[in-house]
Amino acid sequence: MALSCREYFVRVFAIIAVLSVAWVGQVAPSLAQNFQFNRIVVDGNTRVGDAAVLSRAGIAPGQTVTAGQVNDAVQNLQSSGLFETVSVEPQGSTLLITVVELPTINRISYEGNRRVDDDALSAVVQSQERRVFSPAQAERDASAIAEAYSSQGRIAARVSPRVIRRQDNRVDLVFEVFEGDVVEVERVSFVGNRVYSDRRLRRVLETKQAGIFRALIQSDTLVEDRVAFDRQVLSDFYTSRGYVDFRTLSTNAELTEERDGFFLVFTIEEGQQFRFGEVTVSTDIAQIDPDAYQSLIKVRPGVVYSPALVDAEISRLERLGQRDGVDFLRVEPRVTRNDRDLTLDVELVLTRGPRVFVERIDVEGNTTTLDRVVRRQFRIAEGDPFNPREIRDAAERIRALNYFSESNVDAREGSSPGRVVIDVDVEEQPTGSLNFGGAFSRDDGFGLVIGFTERNFLGRGQTLGFSISTAEEAERYGINFVEPAFLGRNVALGLTLQYSESDSSFANYDTESFRFQPSLTFPINDKGILSLRYTFLDNEQLIRDPVQNGAVVQTEIDAGNQAASSIGYTYTYDSRTNGLNPDAGYLIEFGQDFAGLGGDAEFIRTRAKIVGQRLAFNDEVTLRATLEGGYLAWSGGVNRTVDRFSIGPSVLRGFEPGGIGPRDLSAPGDPDPLGGNLFVAARFEAEFPLGLPDELGISGGLFYDVGNLWDLSDVDLTGGNIVGEGGSFRHVVGFSIFWDTAVGPLRLNFTNALRKEDFDEEQTFDLTISTTF
Repeated sequence: MALSCREYFVRVFAIIAVLSVAWVGQVAPSLAQNFQFNRIVVDGNTRVGDAAVLSRAGIAPGQTVTAGQVNDAVQNLQSSGLFETVSVEPQGSTLLITVVELPTINRISYEGNRRVDDDALSAVVQSQERRVFSPAQAERDASAIAEAYSSQGRIAARVSPRVIRRQDNRVDLVFEVFEGDVVEVERVSFVGNRVYSDRRLRRVLETKQAGIFRALIQSDTLVEDRVAFDRQVLSDFYTSRGYVDFRTLSTNAELTEERDGFFLVFTIEEGQQFRFGEVTVSTDIAQIDPDAYQSLIKVRPGVVYSPALVDAEISRLERLGQRDGVDFLRVEPRVTRNDRDLTLDVELVLTRGPRVFVERIDVEGNTTTLDRVVRRQFRIAEGDPFNPREIRDAAERIRALNYFSESNVDAREGSSPGRVVIDVDVEEQPTGSLNFGGAFSRDDGFGLVIGFTERNFLGRGQTLGFSISTAEEAERYGINFVEPAFLGRNVALGLTLQYSESDSSFANYDTESFRFQPSLTFPINDKGILSLRYTFLDNEQLIRDPVQNGAVVQTEIDAGNQAASSIGYTYTYDSRTNGLNPDAGYLIEFGQDFAGLGGDAEFIRTRAKIVGQRLAFNDEVTLRATLEGGYLAWSGGVNRTVDRFSIGPSVLRGFEPGGIGPRDLSAPGDPDPLGGNLFVAARFEAEFPLGLPDELGISGGLFYDVGNLWDLSDVDLTGGNIVGEGGSFRHVVGFSIFWDTAVGPLRLNFTNALRKEDFDEEQTFDLTISTTF
């Protein structure tokens, strides 16, 4: 129906009138809620003063406030964290504020915690005794405690805060802990790996599968930070072997159906293996001869690419630049990828970096370690040109000290743009160890072992050690001291004092010896170390009643104690330091001792060893070869058995200590082993998996040893019945079982001598601690 204009305006006016009345109705009550309090009364507060309550409420006497401001006052007081309940009640011109204060914490305790002690839990709890109790903070503390348990693999841990009311508005805060069981990593597997097996990659990771020693070993729990570290070491493992496109696509951890373990899966992409192409040096610095720097390059085309090798080349070039006086030299690697032949050309560009100097080096956090111990890890000092690479190397050297649980080295701008300050922030950790234990040897029997070692003696970076071993047939007492920076130089001073007594079953006599040996050890180059030493050795062969010795040993016993004063050296070359191949390396040792500087004996003792190791079959098999030999040239004094070489299982497996070599059959009882002036031994072995579950930590090995001990030149053989003086090579084969146990890596050797002499003493089984070179 159509409306006239008049009717239309009447209806509009009516609507406006209704809305206006409604609006006025809403405003009127609001205007009516304005308050002005001439007096404000605070009730219930005993610890918090009236002024503090009014300040937090935001209302002052005589102030006109609205109902909304009164409500805000309530919220302000409640959010202050001081009161359990708050009420604000207008009473005419008086405002009554009634509060119930939160109690103070009288005592914090923990119940149900057995795996983590109270001190460790207190370190993560923010609530404090004699402070105001906050229910919200108590809940956060409970979550922090549960997180501490989760980092140990106990993700089922639950923590409940409980409050016990005491007098005077005090409470005891008790955290009730249900620890739960360790949720272990039941299996670690990989998806996408084609070159390296799961077994090989698991050896790289810090996270391990749950093993039979799960009650003692905590590396089988799922820790987020450890998994993140595993992603990085996986990347380092592949890139060091030329897989520059390697990526970890994802890491998934799934609970088992029983919720008592995790399945950890790394999904990876290996990519192609790259090798070095051309490695060249270029520069636009006039004073640098590129050919001289090019001649230092050791990496050749065809070598598997590794960022570590590039870094080693850069360090070598920068050191040459420092010797040539080229300040602020920077080496920038420019890599050109050749996908056709899977090579990477590397151009090392020598440029000048910004003119920045080291203003100072600040060391903080070292409460025990002296500043100079940390500062000497830097090859630069205040005022020297700033070299970022040297700072990174110094940071690695500080971490390698193993004196600190945390160490951070950062550079920041100094007092001017051309200066930097090096900040070293460390956190001390215990560096001493006191060991008590027992020892067993097939030759020496049972004994007590006590050892004390302090690696950071008095915070000076020195090593001090005491050791006592009281086996049934061999007692040893020793003191060892090492100063790693003698006279502030990169020279280690060592001092050794040792006294020992032995009545070992493999010899028909007892021995007593005293050794004093100071030494100096210093690097020759980046792979070679030279050690110089002086040795004073006083030893004696003693008759063992009622044993009767042969004529040769009896002559040596009659000679009494004999002192040898000698100087010597040992040169060690280790290719594993900056080696070109991460899967292979070798070690060379050569040493000599020259006796005759006083004392009773004159001789030259020479000993050499070469060890090579290589991983084969995609790192599944370890191949190892060792060649070792020694020669004793005697020229003065009595050449005795204790001075000559004696071969034991560590040199030639399959025989007792002193089980091969020349013997004197004139002894009424067992023949006397006489040792020899010459020995040579070669050991070849392969270590490989046996297909057993990784968590058992058991692998196998095969070995072949060949060796000989002979020559009794300059030995008084009068009255003896000597066999084996000319020597003969013994051949031994065997099988080994390697077992990673909680007490250390054990090695069980089962041997069979293919060729031996009738007078040799064979040993078909041996149990040792497994070692690597």
